[in-house]
Amino acid sequence: MRVNRQIRISPVRVIGSDGSQLGILEVDSALRMAEDQGLDLVEVAATARPPVVRIMDYGKYKFEMAKQARMAKKKQHVIELKEVKYRPGIDDHDFDTKTRHARRFLEEKNKVKVTMMFRGRQVAHPELGQAVLERVATALGDIGKIESAGRLEGKSMTMILAPK
Repeated sequence: MRVNRQIRISPVRVIGSDGSQLGILEVDSALRMAEDQGLDLVEVAATARPPVVRIMDYGKYKFEMAKQARMAKKKQHVIELKEVKYRPGIDDHDFDTKTRHARRFLEEKNKVKVTMMFRGRQVAHPELGQAVLERVATALGDIGKIESAGRLEGKSMTMILAPK
């Protein structure tokens, strides 16, 4: 944004500090009007013909914009990828505990990476791991949806769940 003496194109359409149209004026006279009011002349639309300038307190405007940016940043939620690891022969209690953790992650609006880890010859039976992954997906079906289905990569099978 150009302010005060940085504005070189003349004539310009001037908007007053109260939002009223003051008409098309030369830059020098618009600058004089702004200085009389103790404010700045700020270019708001450089591409318009003639360019549009506004009489305002530029320091206060910059502060308000920074404040809005801070508030927007405070309200945003960064989605993280949390991981829960299972084994093919998992017992019911362990399954419930790990699924409860995954549910909590989904409630916090984070994605969950469900990893099925195979050990030794367990890789020869990926259908056992797939069955556990399907069981997890049905248990968390009310709060999450499958973003990527379970696929075998080396000695592990992964599935990603996203919050609904």
